[in-house]
Amino acid sequence: MTPTSTPTSAPVPVPPENWLLLDRQICFSLHAASRAFNGVYRVILKELGLTYPQYLVMLVLWEHGDLPVKRLGEHLRLDSGTLSPLLKRLESAGLVRRERSARDERSVEIRLTEEGSALRERALQVPRRIVSATGFRLDEISELRERLDQLTSALDAAALEEDPGNR
Repeated sequence: MTPTSTPTSAPVPVPPENWLLLDRQICFSLHAASRAFNGVYRVILKELGLTYPQYLVMLVLWEHGDLPVKRLGEHLRLDSGTLSPLLKRLESAGLVRRERSARDERSVEIRLTEEGSALRERALQVPRRIVSATGFRLDEISELRERLDQLTSALDAAALEEDPGNR
C-alpha cells in the first residue's frame, strides 16, 4: 500500500505542488537503488579484482564469447569511448585481449584470455551474494527485473518520440 492509498479506495492523486518533491521521483529512486547496488558490488567484486563496469563486460564475454567492440557496446548500452578505457584496464589485468579483426581492420575484437575465462568460475558466487543482499526472493527479483526491462523499453520509445533525430 502506498501512502496515498487506502485499502478500499483508489490512489489519491498527488497534488501538482508535490510533483517536484525528491521522494516522488522514480528516477531518483532508481538512482539511489543503483548507487546502493554499486556499493554492494564494489565489496563483492573487489575479491575478483573487478569494478562493476568491468564485471558487466566480463558477463557479456562469458555469455557470448569473442565480440567486436561495437557489439559489446550494444549489449552494454555503452559507446566505444566509454568502453575503451574499461577494455584497456581489463587487458592490463590479463583478462582480455584486443585484436584488430582479420575481416575488417577498422573493427577491434575482444577475446577472453585463459585467465579471463577461468575467472568465470570464481564469479559464480556473485549473483548468490547479490540475491542475499537484496533480501528478495528469486521470484521477486525476476518480477522486478521484468518490470525494469519494460520501463527501459518504454523510456527508449519515448526518447525516440521526443527526439526523432536521435535514432
